[in-house]
Amino acid sequence: METEPRSLPIDVFVPAQIGTAGDMAADHEAAGVAGVFTAETSHDPFLPLVDVARHTERVDIGTGIAVAFARNPMTVAYTARDLNEASEGRMILGLGSQIKPHITKRFSMPWSAPAARMREFIEAMHAIWDAWDEGTPLRHKGEHYTHILMSDFFDPGPATHGRARIFLAAVGPMMIDVVADVCDGWMVHPFHTPSSLSDVSLPRLHARMDAAGRNHDEVEVSVPVFVVTGSDEAQMEASAAGIRGQIGFYGSTPAYASVLKHHGWGDAHTELNALTKANRWDELGSVIDDEMLRTFAVVAEPDDVADEIQKRYEGLADRISWYTAAPTA
Repeated sequence: METEPRSLPIDVFVPAQIGTAGDMAADHEAAGVAGVFTAETSHDPFLPLVDVARHTERVDIGTGIAVAFARNPMTVAYTARDLNEASEGRMILGLGSQIKPHITKRFSMPWSAPAARMREFIEAMHAIWDAWDEGTPLRHKGEHYTHILMSDFFDPGPATHGRARIFLAAVGPMMIDVVADVCDGWMVHPFHTPSSLSDVSLPRLHARMDAAGRNHDEVEVSVPVFVVTGSDEAQMEASAAGIRGQIGFYGSTPAYASVLKHHGWGDAHTELNALTKANRWDELGSVIDDEMLRTFAVVAEPDDVADEIQKRYEGLADRISWYTAAPTA
């Protein structure tokens, strides 16, 4: 007897603005979403989640992502702990590394071996939480972070609602290994295809988890999906143009070229990269033909989007989010 495929939980993003995020989150919760997330762009990603926690009762809340290397393990351990308590155990701490120019030039923080630094960042947070929850001495001494002082005055004591789950944004194999070893979830980069997930990234994740003695269901796979949709032809075209541009933007970056090469589109990366060096950013979308668009994005009318996502990602994702590049209403 065949069983119906499990509907994938849907996460949504709200603007990281204090005063509006909570009401929007409540509306999304009423509509049945699984999680409400903020991103770190032009606002702090953590502060609005206090508002979100107070206006919701069921949904997961989280950052997607907060820049780890702009902070340190101790400050993030406190913030994630407080938000998990405020939401009664619903906090997902989504972390990402960002890239070197932003860390060194925007945040004025050190940069080195991002995967090794991220691993130690998360291990340090675990050590800090162990000290609070279990009363063990804080003795984390690493290459990048050292935390060896925790007096009673600064110790909040055992958590009432457990620990925040740690999800990590990972693209390359070394960062995927960090997910497999020390994280609760993997935030897949939007620049992926179902084939690159099933043939390359997920086998890497699962092989590493097998080696570490972890069950595959110990790591949730969260996948953002490019969606092209619209209520009429004009809106579909506008949406497609926006998504072509976004795919082209990511495809121009050497770090993501492997996804294009996986499909035999290495020449497209070369062309895209050359356009960026010539400062011809508005031409990136023209490189993305219809086959590439449909490989990277779900292209469907509004009523068919959910079914198309379900078909593409059943068995590959545990939860999904999506965004469009143009208004669809």
